[in-house]
Amino acid sequence: MTLAEGWRPGRRLLVTMPASHPFRFGITAAQAVSAEGWKATARQAEAAGYSTLLIADWIGPLLSPMPALAVAGASTDRLHVGTWVLANDFRNPVLVAREAATLDLLTEGRFELGLGAGRTDNGYTSLGIQPESGGVRVRRLAESVHVIKTLLRGETATVNGEHYTVAAAPVYPPVRHQVPILLAAGGRKSIELAGREADIVAVGGAWSADVLSEQLGWMRAAAGERFPEIELGMRFWVLPEGDARAWQAAAAIMKSFGTDPEALIAAGAPSVLTGSPAAMVEQLEARREAFGLSYVVVDGVSVDAFAPVVAGLAGR
Repeated sequence: MTLAEGWRPGRRLLVTMPASHPFRFGITAAQAVSAEGWKATARQAEAAGYSTLLIADWIGPLLSPMPALAVAGASTDRLHVGTWVLANDFRNPVLVAREAATLDLLTEGRFELGLGAGRTDNGYTSLGIQPESGGVRVRRLAESVHVIKTLLRGETATVNGEHYTVAAAPVYPPVRHQVPILLAAGGRKSIELAGREADIVAVGGAWSADVLSEQLGWMRAAAGERFPEIELGMRFWVLPEGDARAWQAAAAIMKSFGTDPEALIAAGAPSVLTGSPAAMVEQLEARREAFGLSYVVVDGVSVDAFAPVVAGLAGR
């Protein structure tokens, strides 16, 4: 029996996973018209109980992640800030480690480093970079993660790999806290890499419970005994009852993936939350019981509508 068998929205779960991690909530934001507006976004997220303010990484109308996160961290007291996620091919891993160490210092340990192999439609052409196949990008990410983790442990990095050659690279400032490494993963190779290396995994491409079940099987096999330590996260689509704007915005984004809200709801997609705040609370509890999903990331437009869910579940 798979993890997904017996799981359907509104039905009692027959197959469960340990709920070893408390719920926490992240919100993605990317734009601002002024410095004060960006600071206000960070403060609003903190006041609403969100754990993390996150920025994506593609060449388009969004803030540059690292400086924006530094300002957000300086404008708040408890809010963590992080990347969701850096496209690995855009940056040298030694420089990424230096920026992570700097943000760790400036936020007093509230920075989370999210990395991914990159999507070929998120800005390669604008940067004049020829995108490689998915397999090559994942192998390059694996080398990059090795370099970054070595440096963030306070060690010098020397690597002569397929994609990176690094000679006795140091990192400054010295890292004072453990910087959590989040890896975004959807395909088997990236899922297995995340199982071996990540503290947090942002699972993508799980358009049905069966797909997510298969992905978690790959991850568990790769992670071995450390699997229960991994925090499992996902970007959720929030579709409140009667909120036409949220449905239209979700439909516009989903169209690029060849699907729509109705199709995902019909498929029982774990990433879709619908109905009232109370209904969404029940749905998230069911998804954690079935799949171990505890890190819930939503789009910035949902910050107010989703606040009652955050208030009801954060830290539980």
